[in-house]
Amino acid sequence: MTYSTQKQFKKKMLSSLVLASLASGAFTVIAAEGDEAAIERMTVTTQKRVQAIQDVPVTVSAFSGEMLEHLGIADLDVLSDITPGLVIQEQSPNNPGFVIRGITSDSGSAQASPRVSVYYNGTDISRSRGSYFELFDIERVEVVKGPQATLFGTAASVGALSVTTRKPQEEFEAAVTLGAGNFSAKNVNGFITGGEEKVQGRLAFTYKERDGYVDNIAQNQPDLHGIERTGIRPSLRFTPNEDLTVDLVYNYEKNNDTGTAFKSRRFAPTGGDTSPYSFVEASGSPLAQQVFGKSDLGVERTVKDLNLTANWDLSEQWQLTSISAKRSFDSLEVFDADGTQAWFLEFAEDAVGDQFSQELRLNYSGDKLNSFFGVSYFDEDGSQLVPFSTEESVFLNCIGRLAALNQPCINPNGTVNILTPVLTEGLAQVLPYQGSYQNFGENTAFSIFADMSYAVTEQLELTAGLRYVEEDKTSRYASNFANSVLAKAPLLPVVSTNGQIFSAEGSFDAWLPRFNALYRLNEQLNVYATVSKGRRSEVMDVGSANSAAGVVPRVTEIPAEYIWNYEAGIKGSTANNELRYAVSMFYQDYQNFQVSLRDDAGNTYTANAGNAKNIGIETELSVTLTDHLDWFANLAWIDAKIDDDSSNGNLAGNRFRLQPEYTAGTGLMHSYELGGEYQLNSSLIYSFRSDIFFEEANAPVAGFDISQGAVQLTSLRVGLENTQQHWSVTLYSSNLFDKEYLVDAGNTGGAFGFPSFIPGAPAFFGIEFTKSFM
Repeated sequence: MTYSTQKQFKKKMLSSLVLASLASGAFTVIAAEGDEAAIERMTVTTQKRVQAIQDVPVTVSAFSGEMLEHLGIADLDVLSDITPGLVIQEQSPNNPGFVIRGITSDSGSAQASPRVSVYYNGTDISRSRGSYFELFDIERVEVVKGPQATLFGTAASVGALSVTTRKPQEEFEAAVTLGAGNFSAKNVNGFITGGEEKVQGRLAFTYKERDGYVDNIAQNQPDLHGIERTGIRPSLRFTPNEDLTVDLVYNYEKNNDTGTAFKSRRFAPTGGDTSPYSFVEASGSPLAQQVFGKSDLGVERTVKDLNLTANWDLSEQWQLTSISAKRSFDSLEVFDADGTQAWFLEFAEDAVGDQFSQELRLNYSGDKLNSFFGVSYFDEDGSQLVPFSTEESVFLNCIGRLAALNQPCINPNGTVNILTPVLTEGLAQVLPYQGSYQNFGENTAFSIFADMSYAVTEQLELTAGLRYVEEDKTSRYASNFANSVLAKAPLLPVVSTNGQIFSAEGSFDAWLPRFNALYRLNEQLNVYATVSKGRRSEVMDVGSANSAAGVVPRVTEIPAEYIWNYEAGIKGSTANNELRYAVSMFYQDYQNFQVSLRDDAGNTYTANAGNAKNIGIETELSVTLTDHLDWFANLAWIDAKIDDDSSNGNLAGNRFRLQPEYTAGTGLMHSYELGGEYQLNSSLIYSFRSDIFFEEANAPVAGFDISQGAVQLTSLRVGLENTQQHWSVTLYSSNLFDKEYLVDAGNTGGAFGFPSFIPGAPAFFGIEFTKSFM
């Protein structure tokens, strides 16, 4: 398909989607006019108070726990299917990527700051390796677009994902779900809650396992992309009087997944081909236990989270809120970066982190004035260790350093050439080599924030907010690479510190404002405009370099990334709320746009790509077609690019990575009484995503295309419920039509000229049984 043909196709696709949405919406307005029953309005706490979503002057998508359960959404990445402008990429629980309006937050470096705030029960958990969690027993999910520093801290430079779990209740209630599916999938989840007037408790849990969907023929290695995940969440609620509510929530999650299927396109597995969708032969390192601390490929990850939230109604107008939280994560992932049977690019990542935060906030609620102000403290200490293992002759041969011997890295029959006996004249059969590099980050942030909304008239409400943040950062770096026997130098292009830790410190501050205006055209239709400033803070990038005096620290200060966001939108509904819709348009201007790149050693670092622009439109539509049928749809067009200016270097004019130009999603939720005590429940989700680049360079790596074309996925659930005995049986399928697509490409192997490709999940199907007790 030529470029012009692609352009025409995109225009037709966009026009068709818009016309379909408008046509369906018009039909629904007519059909709903005769129904006077009002539908419950969705409320959110985006602005730190309970509001109807229509009255919030920012772009926000919200989903209740009931809706997520009806749709069968239990994984973070599936939220992308129902949220315009959101893409969540999940390589593994250790490496999730959150993309809001084209901006990716997925860096594992302890020295870099997140871009997307991930909030869990009111607490920032945005650090990449600790931000993944299971969606179980959820009360509400809110996705807020645009810089939201006043509302969600400095990590919300482009937006925030906020998840609130269900809290204990006085009445007894319990439920359990058991499930089974293909790839030997099994799952169990549920909760139990109850108590008395002043103390209530709740225990929620989840466990799921599934064999890997990518066959791995390597000996002593598992099939890849298998999962085993456990989550336990006990919580207590204390209500000593009607003015004070104290919630104590502990969350424990354990992941033991079988690892990511990095597949080479250059060399085929024994008896196989180079398709990303066929089996692999990822053999890993025979010294994995010794070098990495784990003998096989996979992820071992533990997250612990303790949250204490107190809400004290001081009067009818004033409320004091305190949120104290402590979170720790320990995540070890062992992966075969070359994606072949060769003992070549074998890596691991061992990321650990401890976080503590405290927020004190005072809210005022009046007839015309609503405001909050407060202080927050955030402290984070983390590190990312990357150990490396290879066989010397295999490494040198595969990267082309032994071309004179005229031996391929991997023979056509799948065998690997180990040339050590030839090079050492029989003195050694193999020459194992190992090394490691590690970055550390200590970040402390103190913030003062205030936000005020004032109803100038019954129609016009103005909002202004401001956050001042002061940060202290300490970055450290260490590496340990000895000279190899054959090359007489370190195999990776790393200046070894021989274990010595280099460090650098910096202090930074910023003022981050927001301004909003909401105008109520009538009781059902609001328009709003917003101007807000976001910031991804400075990076103290510490490495090592050679000098006449020996190995010395190499310190690069990457300037803060600033974004100004200009936005306008409309939110409306019919009088009975059967039709709800929202449209927003935005323009974003970036200075010192930060990108994540890889050096020749496979190490990820942050660089300044100059200025960038982002423009887009997002729409949402939700319709109650009948008493039994609801329909929703969303559509986003986002044009996010680095400025095409020679001062921006070789990335000038490139699209942001992981950002599709078009995304669309639609779904149906159906409930129908069959008569007596039985009810039929079903749901359908369809999502469309246009092509994306996986790397900032927007170019092939070693001659291999590092992109993914358009992807269309469909999920379906059909269940039978007994409303009197409170049980249900549900059949489900995700990726119903078994579409093939890539989750990522390039990766660590790409830095060495051996890009790897990660396939998306195939069709999953199964059955679930749920029993509730009341």
